Formats: sequence, structure tokens, C-alpha cells
Amino acid sequence: MADAVQTDRLQRVDAAGQTASVGSATQSHRLAAGGLVDRARPLSFSFDGKTMSGFAGDTLASALVANGVKLVARSFKYHRPRGILTAGAEEPNALVELRTGARREANTRATTTELYDGLVAESQNRWPSLRHDVMAVNSLFSPIFVAGFYYKTFMWPAKFWEKLYEPAIRRAAGLGKASNEADPDHYEKAWAHCDVLVVGSGPAGLAAALAAGRAGARVILAEEDNRPGGRLLSDGGEIDGKPASDWLAGALREIESLANVRIMVRTAVFGVYDGGTYGALERVNDHVATPPAHQPRQRLWRIVAKRAVVAAGAIERPIVFPGNDRPGVMMASAVRSYINRFAAMPGRRVALFTNNDDGWRTAEAVRRAGGIVTAVIDSRGDGSKAQRDPDTRLLAGVVSEVGGGVDGVRSVVVRDTNGRTQQIEADCLAMSGGWNPNVALSSFHRGRPIWRNDIAAFVPGQCPPGMVMVGAANGDFSLAACLRAGHEAGATAAKECGAKGKAGAIPAGDDEGYAIAPLWHVEGGKAFVDFQHDVTASDIKLAQREGFESVEHLKRYTTLGMATDQGKLSNVNGLALMAEATGRNIADTGTTIYRPPYAPVAIGALAGHHRDENFHAWRLTPSHHWAAERGAVFVDTGLWKRAQWYPIAGEKDWLESVTREVKAVRNGVGFCDVSTLGKVDVHGPDAGKFLDRVYINTFSNLAVGKARYGLMLREDGLVYDDGTTSRLAEDHYFLTTTTAKAGLVMQHLEFCRQVLWPELDVQLTSVTDQWAQFSIAGPNTRDLLKKLCDPSEDLSNEGFPFMGVREVSLRGGMRARLYRISFSGEMAFEIGVPARYGEAMAQNLMLAGAEFGVTPYGTEALGVMRIEKGHVAGPELSGTTTADDLGLGKMASKKKDYIGRAMAGREALVASDRQVVVGIKPVDKANRLRSGAHVVPKGAVPGPDTDQGYLTSVCYSPMLGHWIALALVERGRERFGEIVRAYDPLRGEDMEVEITSPVFYDPEGGRQRG
Repeated sequence: MADAVQTDRLQRVDAAGQTASVGSATQSHRLAAGGLVDRARPLSFSFDGKTMSGFAGDTLASALVANGVKLVARSFKYHRPRGILTAGAEEPNALVELRTGARREANTRATTTELYDGLVAESQNRWPSLRHDVMAVNSLFSPIFVAGFYYKTFMWPAKFWEKLYEPAIRRAAGLGKASNEADPDHYEKAWAHCDVLVVGSGPAGLAAALAAGRAGARVILAEEDNRPGGRLLSDGGEIDGKPASDWLAGALREIESLANVRIMVRTAVFGVYDGGTYGALERVNDHVATPPAHQPRQRLWRIVAKRAVVAAGAIERPIVFPGNDRPGVMMASAVRSYINRFAAMPGRRVALFTNNDDGWRTAEAVRRAGGIVTAVIDSRGDGSKAQRDPDTRLLAGVVSEVGGGVDGVRSVVVRDTNGRTQQIEADCLAMSGGWNPNVALSSFHRGRPIWRNDIAAFVPGQCPPGMVMVGAANGDFSLAACLRAGHEAGATAAKECGAKGKAGAIPAGDDEGYAIAPLWHVEGGKAFVDFQHDVTASDIKLAQREGFESVEHLKRYTTLGMATDQGKLSNVNGLALMAEATGRNIADTGTTIYRPPYAPVAIGALAGHHRDENFHAWRLTPSHHWAAERGAVFVDTGLWKRAQWYPIAGEKDWLESVTREVKAVRNGVGFCDVSTLGKVDVHGPDAGKFLDRVYINTFSNLAVGKARYGLMLREDGLVYDDGTTSRLAEDHYFLTTTTAKAGLVMQHLEFCRQVLWPELDVQLTSVTDQWAQFSIAGPNTRDLLKKLCDPSEDLSNEGFPFMGVREVSLRGGMRARLYRISFSGEMAFEIGVPARYGEAMAQNLMLAGAEFGVTPYGTEALGVMRIEKGHVAGPELSGTTTADDLGLGKMASKKKDYIGRAMAGREALVASDRQVVVGIKPVDKANRLRSGAHVVPKGAVPGPDTDQGYLTSVCYSPMLGHWIALALVERGRERFGEIVRAYDPLRGEDMEVEITSPVFYDPEGGRQRG
């Protein structure tokens, strides 16, 4: 009789639901009234190509439930049919591909995805369709595909790994498919500071925020859901003598009226870091199809808080029993959420399997919604007398089998305490194995949770400094306890931060009892512990038998808790089963280490704006805009944008442009912006003594008006950096470094000045940005400079010799620094002017050099000319070479001490078989050399034993008409003229080359001194 009455009520609800509002025609399981959805705003969406409808306020999961969809996914390993299991972030089953095209996003939880009009979702990990998945055949091989299968199977034969096993595993790995297109959205990073951070806006979190806010503290309330309330939205209750919904509305109004309290919805706090810093991800526009113009899709927050009150709630635990993964088996609290919050009925005939009092609340929710509770199966025997309904069919026992298939649950087999079984009809099975406090944030500083027998769950242990856990997250499951703990924690945190206001009264709520008799596993068929990774109870037992008893070993051997839900539902059950198998208690078995992030964080959010051209900060040379107007192609050199080459009309590729630039310099004149070189002013009476200790050669005896090339070592004796240093006055040196090491060398020099030799009277100033510097090179350089400089300036060899330095007057009266330095092997000067005149200097160089055919050249041409001359640079200054390896050993002074001198004399650094810089040219001049190619003897099999070096710098030499290279080769200077091989396995190239002197062009050096 009771069943007949309930059926009539549900039919009336369904009939009303069919005409309840526009857009509900397909929503066969939508309740006619109730819930927090906006029935005036129908939304259309599609799942696997089928168009359905929902309402604003729905999640994708609740809309699928309302449309009667049971099958939503396939499991990872066995491809078993899976349905929606939860209603929150812990969902392991309902992972979908969301959106299409460039915005396609795999592994998105349907339970947290807000429904919007036009949403497109596809199931994943199936072929050809979700209902008919060919890979479901894997279930037939489940006795083979057990824990450790990969480790045991793919060990032999070894040669199969690379060609067969690894490709096959990689093809099978993963669930969804990421888009191959660039992400069109952008992401932001932001900082926030507060006195008190409250994580979670359930009853405990709201009470904490209210207390701290009233007291005057600056409060941030972070909630990962799109609306505050937590379990109040699903479970209701009574607070301060009024319905929880009314109290919630009033609390939110008060919070919003407090200027010192900020509510951040759609914001998940995912990590705890040093100094009271918390990581949080705000899903700014994940709930719309396309973010509005100039708005980010997501925002990564770094929240710095003096105190944190974590009210992250608890996660309901499943029970491990045969068939617990069938579509239609759902967490009991999720059933209440879909009914009470979303007005969606997961099933018309619902059975409940529980081992605790809280599960009974689901039976009450189903009855109130007009559904039929076919039975409550309580493993404790008589269940909770306080919540029993006389019309409820109570069965003392366990669920031993679930009948059904891809269309969901059809029946439930119950086994009583005497071993007798009976079958119950049901199209939905709600299960509740108890609640696990959400201890993750409390454990990110290696805090270990503590086991409590009374609630059969772990609770927080030692929290990070400044943090307190409250409410269900601390094991307090009654509404009254949550409100009380939240209020007290908020008031205390505010007081500790210096707030002096009154926190107000503690809200009064229902004080529900909570009793549980743990039930971890029902013996029988295949029972799942980790739903996404298909880890079964038998896998846990197998791991124990094979010696993987440590929880960390268990995790890795079985992949328990390694899926996208990170074990939120599975870990405690897995630990309990391991404890049972080993004869230990759960407390002694322990937990795995908790690590952030608690919730998935997109790489795009971590990167923020730092992608593409904004990957890192960039700096522009003084002539950048002038070069851009001339069509220069730029390259990132550290943070600098440098002109790489200057193409002109008719040139088909970069090589043609670079070849033209090199020939123009060698035969005429050209200039290059070298402002990016690090520049340091060294002042003081002890400047020379300081530089003597930093460089391997001597600078204290350098004459004023002269420059000298210098080399500095690290403390381990290896080369650190090189550059020229000019003496501008007795107590003033001007030092240059490589572009890449400019900042590091400045740090090194400051360390030496402040820490190693504080007694020296010397000051250092970085002036890299203060000077624009251009290298002017070629036979016509002096003629061009005469057009720029005042006629009184003597630029002849006698008046301005090689490595000379002085300040000169330019036409018009401006002063500039001129350096007779050459890096190209040509007669060259470097001219330096204040940076603000850099662009004007480039323009004037073009005007003054017009009659000489002056050509601007970029870093590629500069590199070609330095390789032709055998000058070492970054590829040779690799951090593994000594001064002698580079052919600069004779520079090292034997009359003074300097950094790295002692260590440079180590046996290995002076060995005769070290790799030293040599030149390489192909035997067949038509061959192209490749940087990184290995040098191996002729006739030898390439390998570690025959590898004698590698090509460091490679270019096409316009002056020689073929490719050349610098290389580091064992005993290279003894082997000039020897034919070896340049072997490049990455490109499949192998050619004969000749070892030569590294100086390919003008070995006598006459051109640069001309």
C-alpha cells in the first residue's frame, strides 16, 4: 500500500514536471518544484551529440540527472560503464570533454561544471561510442590486468619495449583529448592580503567569516562552488529558530554589508605555502562559453593571510562491495544534493546502503520528493531508530550484488547476517560509508592526520602555522558543532590579528547525532576502491601478498589515489583494506604524503600572461624601433630583443640575408647594436687590485686610455665569463660582460666586494642601460667615423691604436666614448653614447656611411664573423671549459692570485686528453655541419666510448664558401689535419670532417689592426 501511494506521488510530480516550465520537456527526472535552479532561464546543451535542456543554476551533472542520463563515462583500464557518483569536486567518474575547437578541455568534472546555454560536452575514453565501447573487452581480461601488470609483463624481451610496448601503452594512456590549437583565452595572476582567510562557506565557514568580520578583521571568504552555503544548500536544517535557507540569506546580506569582508566564489584554495601564503584558483569565466572581451578565463591568486580558518567540510566515503561501480550507484549525500539543491531525481525507486546515521537522511529526502525508498540496507542491524520511518523497509545486512548494465541499476541483492540473500528492485542505489574530514590543506606542511575511532576517519593533526581546522573538516559533523567551532575560530583569529570589535553571538543549530559502525568491504565479486583507475579490493590484497605493504608503495604499485580525484574517495578505504590484510589498525598503517594542488590547476593559470611574446619580461635595445622600421627579424637573447638579421626585398631566406651582411662588412662597412653587453663602472683607489683578483690576467698595470680582454673563472677553476675592460682614469675602469651573464657577473662582483674583500675601497655600478653602444666594422670604418667625429679627432693608427680608448667629440658638440675593439676580425671601433641618443646614433651612422654603402647587421652575421675568426662565445663558455681549453691559457698570470687559480690546477683540468677548441670543416664542401654533432674517429662505432667531442658553433662562411664550425675535441690541437666524423644521430647525418685551426679567416690578424 505504501509503495502504491509513493508511486502515485512520483507520477504526479513527473506529470507536473513535464509542463512545469519552458525547456523542461526532455527533463524526465526534474521535480516540479523546489531546488535552487532558475526555471525562468532554460538552457540548452548537448551531450554526445544529443540536445537536452536544463536550467540556470544546474551543473552539467545535475542537468544530466534531470534528463534521466545514467551512463556518462567509461573507466580507465577496464572501460567499465560508469555513472555520476558524487555532486562535488571529488567526482571520479563523470569526466567529460568540454567545449570544442581551441577551447576543448579534457577531464572536466561534470559535477562542478556550471551549465550554460550552448554547452557542448562529449564522453571520453570510448570507441566508437559510449554505449558500445570496443575496449570494454578489457573487462574479460581483468584477471590478467591486475595491480603490477605492467611491471611484470613488459620486462621481456627487452627489445620490444621501445618498438612495441611503449608505443602501445602511450596510445592507451590518458582519458580525453586535448586541443591541438593554441588556447585563445588568457589567464591572470593576482595577490591579496588579509587578516583572516576563511576557506569554505558552509555553516562553519560562514560563522567564522561573520565573527571575524564583525570584530573588524580584514576577511577573505573563499568558496570553490558558485554560491556560498556548502551542505546547507543540500541538507538544510534549522539555525537560530529559522530554516537554514533563511539564516543563510541573512548571513550573506550581513557579510556583503561589511566593507572589510570579501566573498570570492568559484575560488578553490589548492595549496598552503610558507609565510601564510595560500594558492587559490578563481574560475572567473569557466561558466560561460567565451570569456567577455579583456577578461581572463581563470585567475591564480596568492593570498597572504595572518590567520586561516579552514572549513573545507568532509567527503562522503563509498562502501567497497560487488557492483559498487554500476551506473545508478551514487553517494547518498549526492542523491540529497540533486534532489534538494537541483530538483533532479536520480531514481524513482531508490535503495539505500549505509553503515551510519547520516545515510538515513537520504531516505527522508527521497520520500519528501515523492520517490519510493524500496529498502534501507543498514549493516549495523537495526539502524538508527531516531531516523526510522515505520513505512521504510529496513534490511539488516549488506549489498552483495548490483544487477544492471549500461542503462543503470535494476536490482540490488542483499545478504543478511545469516548469509541469506534477497533481491530488491531499484533504479538507484545510494550508499554511505561515513564521512572523511577534508584534511588536505592541514597536511601540506607534512602534518600527519590522526585516526579517530568514534567517527572512523582521519582528522587533522598538526596544522601549518596560523591555520585552524573547524567544522566537518575537523570531525564535527553536527550543525550546532560546526556553527560553534566556526564562530569561536573566527573570533579568536580576529583577536590575534588585533581586531577589537565584538564577534556577536554564536548561532544555534540542530545538534544531530552521528553514529557509525565501519564497514570497509563486502566479500564477493569485483568491488572497486578507486573508481577511475579501476583499483579493486583484490588489487589491494595482491599488493600486500607481494610485499607492497607501505602505503607509499601501495599507492604506486596499484595506482590507488593517483587519478584526477587524487584519492579523495578511495584512499581511506584502500588504507583500511591494507590494514585488514596486514593485521594492523588503520592508525598504524598511516597515510600517504599530501601534496598540493588539492584541486586541478590549469598550466595556463600557473603561467598567466607569461606565454608567447610575454613568456618573460623583455628589454629593447636603444635602436630597437629604428631596427623594426627597417624590417629587422628579432631574436630573444636573454631578456633582450636583438636584431638577428635585416632582410631586404628579393632575399629568399635568412642565410641569403646573413651572407650579404657579412660580405658587406668584410668588403666595406657595417654596424651592429651591441648595447646588450653587460657594462659595469668600477671606481675607487683599489679598482685595479679588485680586478686583478677577479680576472686571470692583470688590470692594475693597464694604461689609462687602453682596453684589455679579460677572462674570469669560477671558484672551481672553470671559465665563468669574458669581456673587455677599459681604463678611463686612474681610479675608473669600464668593464663589459657577455649579454647572457650580465646580471650574474654583477652579482658575482658584488659578492666579491662585499663578502670576500670588504677592505678594498672600490664601488661598482651597473650601467648597462645607461649606454647605447654600436660596433662599427669593416675596411671603411675609419672613413665613416670621420664623418661623425669632430675633424680635430685623430683616428689614425698612430693617433688611435688598436685597443685604444678615449672620449671623443662628435660633430655638433656631443661627447662619446670610442673603443678600438674588434670582435669581427675587421678594423673596428665601438662607439658609446647615452642611451637616449641610441636611435639618433643609428640614424646618423646610416647618413654618414651612405656613400660607403654602410650596412646594418644582426647577431647572426656577428656570430658568423666571430666563428670565422675563432673567437669563443657562449657555446664554448659552457661551464665545463678551462682557459686552456679555449686556447687562452697563456693569459693566466703566474704573478698574482685570482679566483679559481688553485682549483684550475687540479689534475683533471690540466689533463692532456681534455677537449679543446678547434676548427672543423667538411671534407665534402657541399655538406652542411650541425651544431651538437659528435666527433668520432673514422671507422669507429659511435657511442660513449668513441665520443671524442662535439661541434659547439656552426655557420656558413661567406668568405670560404662552405660550412665551418668550432668544436671541443680531445687533444684537438695535436690533430690538425686529421679526418674524423661528425655524427648527428638526431638528424641521421654522418660525414667526414677535418680538424683545423679555429682561426679560419685572416689568421695573422692584419685586418683588425689595419
